[in-house]
Amino acid sequence: MVNFDTRTISSPVYDALKKLREATTELTKLKEQKNQSIELYTYLATWGLMRLKAEEKALSQQGKIDVVKKYFQCLEDISSQQNLAGNNGLETIKNLSADSYLGLTGLGLQIAQEFAFWANAIYHDVTGDN
Repeated sequence: MVNFDTRTISSPVYDALKKLREATTELTKLKEQKNQSIELYTYLATWGLMRLKAEEKALSQQGKIDVVKKYFQCLEDISSQQNLAGNNGLETIKNLSADSYLGLTGLGLQIAQEFAFWANAIYHDVTGDN
Protein backbone atom coordinates (compact mmCIF):
# COMPACT_ATOMS: atom_id res chain seq x y z
CA MET A 1 0.00 0.00 0.00
CA VAL A 2 1.29 3.45 -0.94
CA ASN A 3 1.17 6.08 1.76
CA PHE A 4 0.34 9.51 0.38
CA ASP A 5 1.10 12.46 2.60
CA THR A 6 -1.19 15.37 1.70
CA ARG A 7 1.56 17.73 2.83
CA THR A 8 3.33 16.83 -0.41
CA ILE A 9 0.95 19.25 -2.12
CA SER A 10 -0.04 21.53 0.76
CA SER A 11 3.43 22.47 2.00
CA PRO A 12 4.89 23.83 -1.28
CA VAL A 13 1.72 25.85 -1.93
CA TYR A 14 1.68 27.23 1.60
CA ASP A 15 5.37 28.16 1.37
CA ALA A 16 4.96 29.80 -2.05
CA LEU A 17 2.00 31.95 -1.02
CA LYS A 18 3.51 32.83 2.36
CA LYS A 19 6.73 34.05 0.70
CA LEU A 20 4.74 35.97 -1.91
CA ARG A 21 2.66 37.62 0.83
CA GLU A 22 5.75 38.51 2.87
CA ALA A 23 7.42 40.09 -0.18
CA THR A 24 4.41 42.27 -1.03
CA THR A 25 3.35 45.38 0.85
CA GLU A 26 1.08 47.12 -1.65
CA LEU A 27 -2.60 46.51 -0.82
CA THR A 28 -3.69 46.41 -4.48
CA LYS A 29 -1.17 43.65 -5.24
CA LEU A 30 -2.20 41.72 -2.13
CA LYS A 31 -5.82 41.80 -3.29
CA GLU A 32 -4.78 40.67 -6.79
CA GLN A 33 -2.75 37.82 -5.31
CA LYS A 34 -5.59 36.65 -3.10
CA ASN A 35 -8.21 36.86 -5.85
CA GLN A 36 -6.01 35.13 -8.43
CA SER A 37 -5.18 32.33 -5.99
CA ILE A 38 -8.87 31.72 -5.37
CA GLU A 39 -9.77 31.89 -9.08
CA LEU A 40 -7.07 29.47 -10.30
CA TYR A 41 -9.20 26.36 -9.88
CA THR A 42 -12.17 27.72 -11.85
CA TYR A 43 -9.94 29.01 -14.64
CA LEU A 44 -8.03 25.74 -14.86
CA ALA A 45 -11.18 23.60 -14.79
CA THR A 46 -12.76 25.72 -17.51
CA TRP A 47 -9.84 26.43 -19.84
CA GLY A 48 -7.03 23.99 -19.01
CA LEU A 49 -3.29 24.16 -18.41
CA MET A 50 -2.31 25.39 -21.87
CA ARG A 51 -4.53 28.44 -21.68
CA LEU A 52 -3.52 29.21 -18.10
CA LYS A 53 0.14 29.13 -19.14
CA ALA A 54 -0.61 31.37 -22.13
CA GLU A 55 -2.60 33.70 -19.87
CA GLU A 56 0.51 34.19 -17.74
CA LYS A 57 2.01 36.30 -20.56
CA ALA A 58 -1.22 38.22 -21.14
CA LEU A 59 -1.92 39.25 -17.54
CA SER A 60 -1.30 42.90 -16.84
CA GLN A 61 -1.59 42.97 -13.03
CA GLN A 62 1.69 42.07 -11.34
CA GLY A 63 -0.03 40.43 -8.35
CA LYS A 64 -1.91 38.03 -10.62
CA ILE A 65 1.19 37.25 -12.68
CA ASP A 66 3.12 36.45 -9.49
CA VAL A 67 0.50 33.90 -8.41
CA VAL A 68 0.36 32.16 -11.80
CA LYS A 69 4.16 31.92 -11.84
CA LYS A 70 4.15 30.45 -8.32
CA TYR A 71 1.42 28.03 -9.37
CA PHE A 72 3.48 26.69 -12.28
CA GLN A 73 6.59 26.50 -10.11
CA CYS A 74 4.65 24.41 -7.57
CA LEU A 75 3.25 22.22 -10.35
CA GLU A 76 6.74 21.67 -11.74
CA ASP A 77 8.22 20.86 -8.32
CA ILE A 78 5.44 18.50 -7.23
CA SER A 79 5.04 16.72 -10.55
CA SER A 80 8.77 16.56 -11.37
CA GLN A 81 7.82 17.62 -14.92
CA GLN A 82 10.63 19.91 -16.00
CA ASN A 83 10.25 23.22 -17.87
CA LEU A 84 6.71 24.12 -16.81
CA ALA A 85 7.52 27.28 -14.90
CA GLY A 86 9.85 28.96 -17.37
CA ASN A 87 9.34 30.70 -20.67
CA ASN A 88 9.17 27.36 -22.51
CA GLY A 89 6.37 26.04 -20.30
CA LEU A 90 3.73 26.40 -23.00
CA GLU A 91 5.81 24.32 -25.43
CA THR A 92 6.36 21.69 -22.73
CA ILE A 93 2.63 21.43 -22.03
CA LYS A 94 1.74 21.43 -25.74
CA ASN A 95 4.11 18.54 -26.43
CA LEU A 96 2.92 16.24 -23.62
CA SER A 97 1.17 13.01 -24.53
CA ALA A 98 -2.58 12.97 -23.91
CA ASP A 99 -2.16 10.75 -20.84
CA SER A 100 0.58 12.95 -19.39
CA TYR A 101 -1.45 16.10 -20.04
CA LEU A 102 -4.55 14.67 -18.36
CA GLY A 103 -2.52 13.45 -15.39
CA LEU A 104 -0.80 16.80 -15.02
CA THR A 105 -4.15 18.57 -15.27
CA GLY A 106 -5.55 16.39 -12.46
CA LEU A 107 -2.59 17.22 -10.25
CA GLY A 108 -2.87 20.86 -11.31
CA LEU A 109 -6.49 20.98 -10.16
CA GLN A 110 -5.48 19.63 -6.75
CA ILE A 111 -2.76 22.25 -6.47
CA ALA A 112 -5.22 24.97 -7.51
CA GLN A 113 -7.57 23.86 -4.68
CA GLU A 114 -4.67 24.27 -2.27
CA PHE A 115 -4.00 27.77 -3.60
CA ALA A 116 -7.62 28.73 -2.88
CA PHE A 117 -7.52 27.28 0.62
CA TRP A 118 -4.20 28.83 1.59
CA ALA A 119 -5.13 32.19 0.04
CA ASN A 120 -8.00 32.48 2.49
CA ALA A 121 -5.71 31.59 5.38
CA ILE A 122 -2.64 33.64 4.41
CA TYR A 123 -4.54 36.69 3.12
CA HIS A 124 -7.24 36.50 5.81
CA ASP A 125 -6.92 40.21 6.54
CA VAL A 126 -7.06 41.31 2.88
CA THR A 127 -10.61 42.15 1.84
CA GLY A 128 -12.36 43.77 -1.09
CA ASP A 129 -11.85 43.65 -4.85
CA ASN A 130 -8.79 44.92 -6.69
